[in-house]
Amino acid sequence: MAIRDIVIFPAPLLRLKAKPVQVFDKTLQTLIDDMFATMRDAPGVGLAAPQIGESLRVVVVEYTDDEREDAKTKKYVLVNPEIVQKSEETVSDVEACLSVPGLAGEVERHESVTVRAKNRFGKPIRLKASGWLARIFQHEIDHLDGVLYIDRATQVFQPSAEEMEQIKD
Repeated sequence: MAIRDIVIFPAPLLRLKAKPVQVFDKTLQTLIDDMFATMRDAPGVGLAAPQIGESLRVVVVEYTDDEREDAKTKKYVLVNPEIVQKSEETVSDVEACLSVPGLAGEVERHESVTVRAKNRFGKPIRLKASGWLARIFQHEIDHLDGVLYIDRATQVFQPSAEEMEQIKD
């Protein structure tokens, strides 16, 4: 696993619609492993392939839904993901992004979503998510369409170092 450089806004690659994955080979497996290593090193909770310079529809997420130290971490790999269902209910919360360092913004997202994708081996999966996980999925899938959270934010601000620690990327 290699830690790759994170592409920083305003790099044009972040504004492109990523290409669907066609082949589930060793190269894809290496990309996914590198994405997890890069995300952990940053650190963040989600990463889309365009954020490390690969215009492919791949997202990785590593998420703990409990604040306890012994809480189990869940890992997700979404290849060619699409949101197929969204709740009518929306929630506004603060987001940040590894590709937009030093800023945060208030973003309204759907409270729950259903995502259809393939796993890292090409097997179809369907995930229902709510709360923070739904927000992460929406944020990362936006990256695949060239959309950044700053495009959706009602306000963007520069948080203090202490505030930034509170914000989950």
